[in-house]
Amino acid sequence: MITFLASIALLILGYVIYSKIVEKIFGADDSIKTPAYTHSDGMDFVPMSWWKGNLIQLLNIAGTGPIFGALMGALYGPVAFIWIVIGCIFAGAVHDYFSGMLSLRHKGEQFPNLVGRYLGNSMKAFINILSIVLMILVAAAFTASPAQLISSITPLNFTVSLLIVFAYFILAAVLPINKIIGRIYPVFGAILIFMAASIGIALIFSGQTLPNLTLDNLHPGELPIWPLLMVTISCGAISGFHATQSPIVSKTLKKESDGRKVFYGAMVGEGIIALIWAAAGMTFFGGTGGLQEALATGGPAGVVNEISTSLLGTLGGLLAILGVIILPITTGDTALRSSRMMLSELLEKIIHLKGKAQVLLVTALVGVPTFLLANIDYSFLWRYVGWTNQLSATIMLWTATIFLLKYKKFHWICGIPALFMTGVSGTYIFYAPEGFQMSYNLSLAIGTAITIIVTFWYIVKIIQSHKRKNQSNTTAA
Repeated sequence: MITFLASIALLILGYVIYSKIVEKIFGADDSIKTPAYTHSDGMDFVPMSWWKGNLIQLLNIAGTGPIFGALMGALYGPVAFIWIVIGCIFAGAVHDYFSGMLSLRHKGEQFPNLVGRYLGNSMKAFINILSIVLMILVAAAFTASPAQLISSITPLNFTVSLLIVFAYFILAAVLPINKIIGRIYPVFGAILIFMAASIGIALIFSGQTLPNLTLDNLHPGELPIWPLLMVTISCGAISGFHATQSPIVSKTLKKESDGRKVFYGAMVGEGIIALIWAAAGMTFFGGTGGLQEALATGGPAGVVNEISTSLLGTLGGLLAILGVIILPITTGDTALRSSRMMLSELLEKIIHLKGKAQVLLVTALVGVPTFLLANIDYSFLWRYVGWTNQLSATIMLWTATIFLLKYKKFHWICGIPALFMTGVSGTYIFYAPEGFQMSYNLSLAIGTAITIIVTFWYIVKIIQSHKRKNQSNTTAA
């Protein structure tokens, strides 16, 4: 109980204290007009209040990630609390803030263009492909999972359910952001918050003993914590998918100071949701062994339904259904929307179309493969999201690091988590079942070698930055 409550308190303190430090280092300036006004188009660039932006951002980045991912991460034991708290405050929320604010400063640019500005055109080309593939995979996975549930609880078959979900995705991708997303997302965001808060409160007063972090129960399983936990729990700690979603909301901010409440704040909110579900998973089934059996029997959706219904009764069952259907849909639609934006930027010099014609054509280009992939098993799709997701997060953190170096700001706030995530991504791909499936020790050695090489590159960049600073000072003198 103490560990759980202390973890939530630390996340709140992280927002109250560390987010202001991050904002000050970035240099948020309300005298700068935001793209919502300078590029207003009635489609993507539409001014919105910060609280709407916060709820939209929360739904865009969350989906079922901080629920399903946290439940899977709970199998690692109370060490999951440590990763969620530290990862969220010092890596994930910083990552989300910079991905949103750099987009804001650069006229609402998408993730690949931001990478190109600070890491070069070669990395831009790579991340263009990587991020569009990630968006299509996420959109496909989040089309399939709610369609499967709809078909299981209604007379509709899977194909019809899939078509209904996908039709909504297309509408959300092509209509102005304030027509669907801006109107219904705040309601869905409130449902997500209410659902998590209800589970947390019911859990505290359920009479069950929430696990406390001790050396004896730090990690009861056999799987290595590093780097598997950092990939299993991404939403709630750090997720590269968020870098593709933040530019959607950056186009709607009225002033730069709203960025801290929207980007950093939404990530902390997601961290709290992940903490609640991780605690519920560890507690409700009498430990990680019971949780593993429940996951094997009913999957994450079944576990969510059982916990919600048992703790909250009929209301809990309703919330569970709403959560497992609505949340992936509200992430899948913006994944399709952001892939449409990315491809538009990529093809703008090739396809000389403007307005609705361009939107419809580019949506079709990303929509067709999304629909075809949605017919593949959800669990298979999701396996390939994990590493792609965390590699994207690593690249975004390095983009922010180079930005801070360029403008002679305190770059370590992004550089240290970037090095950490380099180690995670570099080790995971060689060890994971969907990767090269090498032995753990060999994977660890390769991941360490990659991190050392990147560290030397970082040191060279720091030295070059100091030389430019000294040359500027000499010239000025």
